[in-house]
Amino acid sequence: MAVTEKGWHVESSEDGSVQIFERPKGLKGLYYNTVTQVVMLGVVCFMCPGLFNALNGLGGGGQIETTTSANANSALYSTFAVGAFFSGSINNVLGPRLSLLLGSAGYPLYIGSFLAVNIHPHAGGFVIAAGAILGLCAGLLWTAQGSLMLSYPTESQKGLFIGIFWAIFNLGAVVGASVSLGENFHSKANSVDNGTYIGFLALTLIGVTIPILMAEPSKIIRSDGTRVTTPRHPSWKSEILGLWITLRTDPYVLLLFPMFLASNWFYTWQFNEYNNAIFNIRARALNNLIYWLAQIIGSLSIGFVLDQKRLTRRFRAFTGWIVLLIMVFVVHIWAYFYQKQYTRESVASLEHKLDIFDHGYAGRSMLYIVCGLLDAMWQTAVYWLLGAMSNDPAKLAHFTGFYKSIQSAGAAGAWRADAVLVPYMNLFVSTWVLLAAGLVFALPLIAMRVKNHTEASDEILAQRAEYDNERRND
Repeated sequence: MAVTEKGWHVESSEDGSVQIFERPKGLKGLYYNTVTQVVMLGVVCFMCPGLFNALNGLGGGGQIETTTSANANSALYSTFAVGAFFSGSINNVLGPRLSLLLGSAGYPLYIGSFLAVNIHPHAGGFVIAAGAILGLCAGLLWTAQGSLMLSYPTESQKGLFIGIFWAIFNLGAVVGASVSLGENFHSKANSVDNGTYIGFLALTLIGVTIPILMAEPSKIIRSDGTRVTTPRHPSWKSEILGLWITLRTDPYVLLLFPMFLASNWFYTWQFNEYNNAIFNIRARALNNLIYWLAQIIGSLSIGFVLDQKRLTRRFRAFTGWIVLLIMVFVVHIWAYFYQKQYTRESVASLEHKLDIFDHGYAGRSMLYIVCGLLDAMWQTAVYWLLGAMSNDPAKLAHFTGFYKSIQSAGAAGAWRADAVLVPYMNLFVSTWVLLAAGLVFALPLIAMRVKNHTEASDEILAQRAEYDNERRND
């Protein structure tokens, strides 16, 4: 281990070169393989937030009346926004496995609350409280997820690993949507039955146990022989200081904040103002299924583009930006022609909502597919840009915490706007504007901050954590 002039340690050999480790063989090698661990991480999110997405994607959490669901989501994302800001520090102290375990525990509670309100219609307060608790838990889960997903791959594999994770994660929503479609295909009602909620609840409870089976990140060796660096038992003081160090040493991340803000804002319009507003439960369930299937295709396709080794990383970054720009305007120009045909008031007086066999369904369902593609491409590109800025898990935990905090603040505002009955067109236009603004602010970051290779200075937090740890042991 060499000591830098600041006194911090980096994992290198005596001549200053990066130290290479031999990877284990056989079943042990398979278990400690970075792909295996990212697959396990994906399964956690398959079972928990994936099924949460399937439920939310039905519009109104599968209920006829959407105000309770909108208020629960507003509470969820409000606590998520606050908790996620500090969850990077909590994750670095507790470790990602415990953070994942604690984070996943909120999802069965939230889904169980919808089962409760289906049985007892006046239990809306429980749903809102469960949403607030889930917000705190989700901050931990997503921060740990982001740190692990971005630190396990080598620089040339990040798009692939993000794509693998996102595909498995969205399979959870696909399975959940399939269950919902099967349960409600012959339903004449506009809400889901108890069996759907019970099935979701059982799967999320299984998901809570998976983090216990995952390997410690410090024992993982990447495909190029380098070891995953982790902060070794940092103090709370050093972790809170790490938030400031992250912003001070990498202020360019602020340019991604508008992109973070937009990244969950659009769900409110897509799920409640479009899917729930104009389709019956059978059509909503089918739309939900094809939306999450499209997400798998979207994440893998943009990941493939962002990992083309024949192209420089900077060129790939600009290419990804152009793809997102085209998708944003294609989706919203198309959607505008549908949105101008109905309002919140006209929907309230509808006696018959659009069914899968009705004229006009095919075109509207195709739009929903393209919405799913855009969502996955947007989220994957954000993670890829964060991964292009550092390989340090501690720094990535803070980056992911910022991402989820700002993202959730935006979602809280959008869901609250829906709960207070803001006109559909206003929410639609705000979604379009925020996405476009996010791309405008991200462009100078790509131009000035994304490099063809990550430099040692980008690993500053891991070095500081080791230095602080050794000072305490002296």
